[in-house]
Amino acid sequence: MMKSLGEKLRILRQRQGLSQAQLSNMLGVNQTYIGKMERDEKTPNLAMLVKIADVFKICLDKLVRDELDLK
Repeated sequence: MMKSLGEKLRILRQRQGLSQAQLSNMLGVNQTYIGKMERDEKTPNLAMLVKIADVFKICLDKLVRDELDLK
């Protein structure tokens, strides 16, 4: 079953033990933006996707495709 980008982001954040506020500081965005991305209410642009991939040390391809194993 494919996970949405928001679901992946939430799982990655929680696995790192980060709060939405901590992740928002790392990405230079407002905390509400993180929540909206996790709920799939906002779609990040390419620059933000690159930042997210960098923060979690995964390749962009794995973030946007359904190849990221988050079982």
